[in-house]
Amino acid sequence: MILSPLLDKLIESLRCLPGVGPKSAQRMAFHLLQRNRQRGLHLADVLQDAMTQIQHCQQCHNFSEEPICRLCANPKRDHQTLCIVQSPADVLAIEQTASYQGRYFVLRGHLSPLDGIGPEDIGIEQLLAHLESHPCKEAILATSTTVEGEATAHYIAQLLQPLQIKTSRIAHGVPMGGELEYIDGTTLSRALQGREEFS
Repeated sequence: MILSPLLDKLIESLRCLPGVGPKSAQRMAFHLLQRNRQRGLHLADVLQDAMTQIQHCQQCHNFSEEPICRLCANPKRDHQTLCIVQSPADVLAIEQTASYQGRYFVLRGHLSPLDGIGPEDIGIEQLLAHLESHPCKEAILATSTTVEGEATAHYIAQLLQPLQIKTSRIAHGVPMGGELEYIDGTTLSRALQGREEFS
């Protein structure tokens, strides 16, 4: 590029963000330099702090600045229920519903044999160690509904069977406000299989 080498470096660095291509990165860089230098400096400070201070909770593996995150340290949480999710983003999504008060365990993704991702890569050993040190009565498998997410849920359910822990799967089906004619066949089939008694 014929511009500043440092500007080139900024644009290239912004491309590490998901969904940000060359043009988007260029727009962001120009915006920060032309109109928001103070906010850009603040962003740099916060980014520096976040990258160096946010680690993983020693119990649930969620993001945390402390060795034990606030959710695990909260005595009001239901310690008899454990929700197993694929990423910290899933914890945030569930917490925003305000409908779950149990504990979490965050995997490092999902099983994907084709990509060489096995149980040891997603933290299955840590999950079993967690269940040994923090027993629960029910494990909720809240992995995604992709083929890999389903395989991960099935694998974990098989592992938990000998531990005599009640294992449930989050329900999948027709979204609120969804029109049946626009729902794909697999989703509709799951909705029918998972139907509940009307009260």
